[in-house]
Amino acid sequence: MRTRLTRLATLAVVLTAGLAALAPAGASAFQKAVWGPANFRGVDQFPLYKTLGVKIYETSLDWSTIARRKPKHPSEPGDRAYRWPAAVTQEIALAKRYGIRVLIQVGNAPAWENGGHHGDGWAPKKPQDYAAFVQAASREYPTVHMWMIWGEPNRKGDFRPETPVRYTATRLTRAQAAAPHLYAQLLDDAYGVLKHGSHANVVIGGDTYTAGLIDPQQWLANLRLPDGKAPPMNMYGHNPFSYTVPLFGAKPSGFGEVQFSDLPRLESWMKTYLGHPLPLFLSEFCVPTAPDRTFNFYISPPAVAAKWVKDALVTSRHARYVYALGWVNVHDELPVNSCGLIQQDGERKPDFYAFEKN
Repeated sequence: MRTRLTRLATLAVVLTAGLAALAPAGASAFQKAVWGPANFRGVDQFPLYKTLGVKIYETSLDWSTIARRKPKHPSEPGDRAYRWPAAVTQEIALAKRYGIRVLIQVGNAPAWENGGHHGDGWAPKKPQDYAAFVQAASREYPTVHMWMIWGEPNRKGDFRPETPVRYTATRLTRAQAAAPHLYAQLLDDAYGVLKHGSHANVVIGGDTYTAGLIDPQQWLANLRLPDGKAPPMNMYGHNPFSYTVPLFGAKPSGFGEVQFSDLPRLESWMKTYLGHPLPLFLSEFCVPTAPDRTFNFYISPPAVAAKWVKDALVTSRHARYVYALGWVNVHDELPVNSCGLIQQDGERKPDFYAFEKN
């Protein structure tokens, strides 16, 4: 978890009274997900994830470290340029042992593909090269059938270079629209190779963040291919980090933000801009419980934080269009983050039991 929300309240948030009406029940397919690690301080974490009711384990592939030089046969996993991480192979094996599916997020273009830049978050120049790498990855890990195309591309530093957009803007300039247009082609090409490889593959696109250089509404509105159509995907990914209670029915957030309470708006925007609704995969969510370097707000006291965890899960479970909710930072790592379900001393927070039971 490496995100910091902007424009957030700096004081601790307290739980407001009352429950918003939930969507009709029927989300029996709802899944709890979690971002690693597979091992924490020498202890296998998968028994813990099983206890928490996790059905999907989320992990990532860093294209820039796996392919430091350009491969001659980019869609073939055996190309000599590729150095596949042993950790991911181990994660897949452990997840299988505990009956947990694996989702892989693919990002970070290498310097030979991004125009010579080093560091995280650079977008590729050629979408087809990204697709070839995704194809190689799907062949390297044939038992994995959930693929997330990049992570938080609308957030500053995660899909560089991007031209910032004013929150009040209703139309993007050509320069501002370049990022969502490039991402749309990235998603389209990756979808093609993944579906060609196996119809069982599920492609998760969009993958927006609460707020960013381009807000989620602006991103969706400009997620277009050269022919004007929206790119194909099976689910829409979003990380709804929130400084307000994770229930539906709240006043809409400003500036096109999409906190948890705004998910019904996001669902309606999908109908408007994509032409049809899609299941939502909420890849990253957590509740900070103390001052840290990641968020500039936190939820206190512990009973209130646990109520937030319960509300997020119950609301997701009853919303017909939410497929999964993923938790990040299972363990606190202060002073960086306080989003864990478990304190640094190993004591389980009330949040842990709220996540386990709901």
